[in-house]
Parts: sequence; C-alpha cells; structure tokens
Amino acid sequence: MPAYVEQTSGAEVLRPHAEHAFAAELGALAAQDDRPRPDRWKLSPWAVATYLLGGTLPDGTVITPKYVGPRRIVEVAVTTLATDRALLLLGLPGTAKTWVSEHLAAAVSGDSTLLVQGTAGTPEEAIRYGWNYAQLLAHGPGRDALVPSPVMRGMAEGMTVRVEELTRIPADVQDTLITILSEKTLPIPELGEEVQAVRGFNLIATANDRDRGVNDLSSALRRRFNTVVLPLPESAEAEIDIVTRRVDQIGRSLDLPSAPDGTDEIRRVVTVFRELRDGLTGDGRTKVKSPSGTLSTAEAISVVTGGLALSAHFGDGVLRPGDVAAGVLGAVVRDPGTDRVVWQEYLETVVRERDGWQGFYRACREVSA
Repeated sequence: MPAYVEQTSGAEVLRPHAEHAFAAELGALAAQDDRPRPDRWKLSPWAVATYLLGGTLPDGTVITPKYVGPRRIVEVAVTTLATDRALLLLGLPGTAKTWVSEHLAAAVSGDSTLLVQGTAGTPEEAIRYGWNYAQLLAHGPGRDALVPSPVMRGMAEGMTVRVEELTRIPADVQDTLITILSEKTLPIPELGEEVQAVRGFNLIATANDRDRGVNDLSSALRRRFNTVVLPLPESAEAEIDIVTRRVDQIGRSLDLPSAPDGTDEIRRVVTVFRELRDGLTGDGRTKVKSPSGTLSTAEAISVVTGGLALSAHFGDGVLRPGDVAAGVLGAVVRDPGTDRVVWQEYLETVVRERDGWQGFYRACREVSA
C-alpha cells in the first residue's frame, strides 16, 4: 500500500491508523522535505520530529502537535531510529508511549501496522515466524508454509516494527529479539536459511514503569535498546492542552460537541488528577492522600470524552460537572476499600472549599453517595 494515501473504500473506520488520519500532513512534509533521509525513510529526521512536535511549513501548512513535551526527547528518539540501536519508550501508564510509537512508525516508514502486542501469552512465533500447518503437512517445510511475523516482514522490507508492552512478554520469548537486534538476522533452522535485515529496519518497544518486575528485561536485551523515558506533563497547562487536543480529535470522529464548550470541566478533571497523583494541592498548601490508580493523562482524556458523550446524548451538548463526575469517581476509586476513603477526604477538604467548584462538588457527592 502506498504511504500517506487516504482511505477511500469501505465504511469509515472508527480509529484510522496515523498514516491515514494524518496523510495530508505527512504528504505536505514529504513534498517540502529537502533534508537527507536515511535509507527507506519517508521523511528526514528533522521532518519526523516536526511531524510529532508540530510547526508551520514554508508554504503555510500547519502541522499539528502529536506529542506535547520536551523537544529533546523526540529528537533523541528519532535519532535512535536512524542508528542500529532499537528504541525503548519507557514511562508511567498514560504517558503516550503507544501514541508516540505509532506516529514515529507512520512518519519513518509510512506504515504503523507492523505490530506485536505483548501479553503474558505472546508466543515466540509472534516475534520470529510460524507455520501454515496445512501447507506443512501437505508439502513439508518450505517458504510457502512459513508465516512471517511482523518482525520478519520489517527486517525483509526495511520497515519500523513496534512491540507493545515488552515487559509483559515472557522472558524466554523476549530474548528471541537478542539475535535480531544484535546480529540483524533471523535464522530459520528448519530451512537452513536466514532473513537478514535490510537498511531501514528498526524496532520500537514500549514498557511502563508499573510493570517492572512482571518480566524484567535481561541485561543482554536491555543493552540492545536505547531507552527514552516519557515523563508526565510538567505543568497543568501542558496537560490541559494535551487533553483538549485529544478529546477534540476523538470527539470529531464520534460527532460529539467540540471540547472548548467544556474548558472549565477539562481544567477541573486535570486538576483533580494531578493533585491526587502528586499528593499535594496545586497551591502547595495541602497534602492529600493518593489513590491506588495512576490517574494518567490518558485516563483524563477518557473521562472527558465520556462526559462529552453524556452531554451530547442526554444533555444540552455543553460539558457540565454532572457529565464528568461519574467518570472521575470511576478513575479514582479502583479499590473500593481504600480509594473511596481517599476520595471522600479529598472531596470534603479540598473540593468543597474551592471557589467556583460548588457545582462540581455537588455532582461528585451525588454519584459518590
């Protein structure tokens, strides 16, 4: 499939891949990108960084930010993919690791779909290759019976491959990547052959900090990666901007009202999440207890999107406190035994006393009863 081509056939998909959703931006960048490109890259490293961070091109085309955060983090990630080292995006849940990996693959290779989803049940075949057993029984081992994995395809075609939740994959399966990343080759002993990676191949893996200890990476495998840590948003304003942008994108795809109608509620949700996450109110005056959940930016986006849906289908289309209260409660109270106490204490000692928050306080009290 050609890169950066809009989908025109079939029903509209709910969530297009990055290379389709942002085809116009990628195409504009490719047309005006006169900087050196590594072999088989669709864009130069500078253009890839611009695609993720946003900017305005010489012809006036506006590139929307896909990631709001330190520029150097994106530059290091992009530079890593231009070397022979794989990239590991590490961070807390909800720090946009999957989002960043998808957009990096879309900008570099024009295809973000070479994906291995890591789980406790991910088999070795998902990384190496499998077999079509009907062909195998009928004709014996051969290339026709071999089922290539996304990693094998990426090696053969010089593409970027994504491995999500690497630390959830069993340790022995993880280690099948060692030879691939160090020798850039994938042996096929059954056929006495191998697949050698061509220029352009690289791998982006993601892992979250909360998964340390599930299936820790071996030191041999970790050495094959350059690790880039994606932090939580530094300021409330940055996080509000991220939530507003993503909710607006999701809302448009679902025909929901635009996020600016509920700017006040977005600010409240982000403030609540940040204070409970940090264990301290925004003014630094009051310590609060933190619940067991992560209360990530991604969860804030989910709460606000759910609130917009409520306001659109059962309200007047304007995001109000009652639309987000239940979502906030669900995000905060994951452990009913301990989190409910934390939430009630925060509600009565912080939210109740805050000017302009009376409607939010009443809505939260109602759903918490």
